[in-house]
Amino acid sequence: MCGIIGYVGPRECKPILLHGLERLEYRGYDSAGIALLEDDSLRYVRAVGNLQNLKRVARGAPSTATTGVGHTRWATHGGVTEGNAHPLTGCDDGVLSIVLNGIVENYRELIESLQEDGHSFSSETDAETVAHLIERHYHGDLLEAVCAAFREMEGHFTFVAVHRDHPGLLVGARLQTPLVVGLGEGETYLASNAAAFLRETKRVQFPDDGDVVAIAADGARFVRAEDGSPVEHDVVELDWDDEGAEKGGFETFMLKEIYEQPEAIAETIGDRVRHGRLVLEGLGMDESEVRDLRRIVILAAGTAYHAGVAARYAIEEWARIPVEHDIASEWIYRNPVLDRDTLVIGISQSGETRDTIEAMKLAREMGAHTVAITNMMGSQITREVDSVLYTRCGLEMAVAASKTFTAQLSLLFLVALKMAMVRETLPAGELEYIVNAVYDLPAKLQAFLDGDHPIDEIARRFHDRPFFLYLGRNIGLPVALEGALKLKEISYIPTEAYSAGEMKHGPIALLDESTPVVVVATRMERVYDKLVSNIQEVRARGAHVIAVASDGNEDIQHHADDVIFVPKAPAFLSAVLAVVPLQLLAYRIARLRGLNVDQPRNLAKTVTVE
Repeated sequence: MCGIIGYVGPRECKPILLHGLERLEYRGYDSAGIALLEDDSLRYVRAVGNLQNLKRVARGAPSTATTGVGHTRWATHGGVTEGNAHPLTGCDDGVLSIVLNGIVENYRELIESLQEDGHSFSSETDAETVAHLIERHYHGDLLEAVCAAFREMEGHFTFVAVHRDHPGLLVGARLQTPLVVGLGEGETYLASNAAAFLRETKRVQFPDDGDVVAIAADGARFVRAEDGSPVEHDVVELDWDDEGAEKGGFETFMLKEIYEQPEAIAETIGDRVRHGRLVLEGLGMDESEVRDLRRIVILAAGTAYHAGVAARYAIEEWARIPVEHDIASEWIYRNPVLDRDTLVIGISQSGETRDTIEAMKLAREMGAHTVAITNMMGSQITREVDSVLYTRCGLEMAVAASKTFTAQLSLLFLVALKMAMVRETLPAGELEYIVNAVYDLPAKLQAFLDGDHPIDEIARRFHDRPFFLYLGRNIGLPVALEGALKLKEISYIPTEAYSAGEMKHGPIALLDESTPVVVVATRMERVYDKLVSNIQEVRARGAHVIAVASDGNEDIQHHADDVIFVPKAPAFLSAVLAVVPLQLLAYRIARLRGLNVDQPRNLAKTVTVE
């Protein structure tokens, strides 16, 4: 969850650290701090709240330090206080400090042991134990001390240490949470995400779990924590740019990323669609393996889970393979049943979602073929699976996902179509038609975003309502789930999402004349008439119906109070188009309520804890 940035080089590091924290603030904004190695001592600046508070304090702390670390916190252990803000120190706060992302699970036992040795603690955090452990093992070699401390720790974490006696050196370690090295010209970075230093360099190295890395101005050295043996890692050139971390004239990152969706989908489709044919090398399966599949399991969390729900409809319809979708944190603890004829797909925007990673590790151990869908090259999930399919969205800075969701949907539809092509479960003409329709999605979405719609006016009328209900059937259900999640995430309005057919089994009791009911009513031949009946049930209770429908559907205007039209597309593909007005509706409502949509309370972009 938390964000980490470290710098070693010839330049003054305070502005570099603060800029890096700006790029990482989506990972947590409960508090922030920096430690600067200056004049043979460590100096600290910490502040509670978002990064602007730290910047105000830092203005009054001039510095010429060229080595330092920074941290932005999402609180797990200990309240949101300055005393719990990182960097955290050992017994002598001018000598050693650390920043940490993740959880040290055995911190209680470690604290007891360290207190017996005479260590005293000043925070409520699990992370402070790391500073004291390094103190315990330090005998002049910071790298050795970090390795020794690492061997005593349990959990999932990344940390970086800085020591007064080692100017020009930072030592970091990772276990199941992200860490990336950035290689500049005569300067080196450590960070939770490359976004922190993209303005300076795109040349990176990715440590593995159990690696300890020492960085100096001239590069990085890697060793295994268990025995200190050296490790080599390739240098990778990222194809991202720093513009992705700028608002580009939009009022927020979220709005910018909503409008970037046509480009993100086009990049994700890219050369995977060639003259009506599909090429998906990242699937990692030959045609005989695809034909032999008996079952697919899709595992994810949050927004990515909703993409998995949508994928189930498409894969079962087009490829005729049974699909089970599940929340990763539930699936892993229910003694799942897998075999070698099962494909397990894990979806994670960041590639660092702890629940999904653990589920994919288990699936692979059980002998299933595993595929990850992620947006982040070199992320942890890519190391835990047999093959990887990347979305190509660039950076997504807003906590609430938008472009990564529609890109995941588009890529999953390509997977479904590829399987249908191999298994010959769709007529050739229909397959070609749908493949071409996927290719047309970016242009259709751009046309919608460029058009005029009643979203702003609807938001003004309903932004102060205390409750919303979202309904959908078939492919409309995951769209409703995602639309409701967006409203909850950024507006804090209690919202339920249900299958429209399930509404009369309980949720209808929530409806009255004050209730806006958002219905995903894009044309789905099998269930459209049933959905209209459900709308009538809603209106009979006095609720106000806001429908999202396909262009040309004049009938829906007889049933809904407000209609937002999206371009026509084949039924399943309409999910990509229908979710965008729901993103915009949630966005406009949240802004009318005066809320910070990029940093919704209690949330972080990347959930690296269970």
